[in-house]
Amino acid sequence: MTLAQALAAHHLEILGGFYPEPEDSAPPGTGTLLLVGPAEPGFWAHLTAQPEWRDGQRDPVDRWSERVLVNIASAHSATAIFPFGGPPYHPFYRWALRTGRIWESPVRLLVHEHQGLMVSFRGALALRDRIDLAPPAARPCDGCVAKPCLSACPVGALTNLGYDVPACHAYLDTGSDCLNEGCHPRRACPLSQGYARLAEQSAYHMRRFHGVD
Repeated sequence: MTLAQALAAHHLEILGGFYPEPEDSAPPGTGTLLLVGPAEPGFWAHLTAQPEWRDGQRDPVDRWSERVLVNIASAHSATAIFPFGGPPYHPFYRWALRTGRIWESPVRLLVHEHQGLMVSFRGALALRDRIDLAPPAARPCDGCVAKPCLSACPVGALTNLGYDVPACHAYLDTGSDCLNEGCHPRRACPLSQGYARLAEQSAYHMRRFHGVD
């Protein structure tokens, strides 16, 4: 089974990769670093059927991610790395920008060539070998004339100046639809609207972020 097939069996996919330099803080001896995230449609239904989701313990998504990616890494002579478990934390944002498939959006959140502002990472795989990677793509935001993400936040918490986290939390305190359907700017992105991420998944992460679960 290829690496891509092993990931697909768990509704995961490679979102981009690069050949690390010493300053990238990848594990020593890494030839290729691959970022891994949910593959839709079907990711959330698959995850919520797993034992980690059903056992009543904390952090089911992270525990599932760790189990699955460690097993896949072991089968493919790789090392699994995760965006959780710190501090210190691995520089996933900087790694994403190195891929040529993920960029900083006008609201400074990451945007993926297919997933838009719904892009997220369950982990990364550090391979010893340098494998073939797709060539860099064009940043989709450069051809997006309307840029609806810039004006979508009802309280202006997400702009080209950055993220006003206190304003976001204050708005979530009002019981806004962001809490149950996901962040307005993320949903406003045209690429996000074409990506089959379920509102239930966005709600789970927003509620965790806001500290209500």
